[in-house]
Amino acid sequence: MSEQIQEIRDVTVGVLANVYFDGKVVSHGIRLADGSRKTLGLIYPGEFHFGTGAPERMEIVAGDCVVRIDGEEDTKNYSVGSSFDVAGNSGFSISVNEGICQYICSFL
Repeated sequence: MSEQIQEIRDVTVGVLANVYFDGKVVSHGIRLADGSRKTLGLIYPGEFHFGTGAPERMEIVAGDCVVRIDGEEDTKNYSVGSSFDVAGNSGFSISVNEGICQYICSFL
């Protein structure tokens, strides 16, 4: 991702949050005019594992995190402007050491 996303236009927003891990991960779903879906979220400090049904792209828009995709041995660091893809029917572990990591998850 070459430039940081500041705004997404023409969307429908789900008003109820998706709350995970006792409120340490919170997201809101949005639907774009073309019908595609995304979630916008916050991850507070901690380590969390997520399973995927569909393939996803996680774009980091604020903060930093460390990710290990299921089936891979190594972890990778991600910060503002970077992204990673996760296959469908897979998963990933994500950890935030300090601050808040903000992301956009696109369903591919």
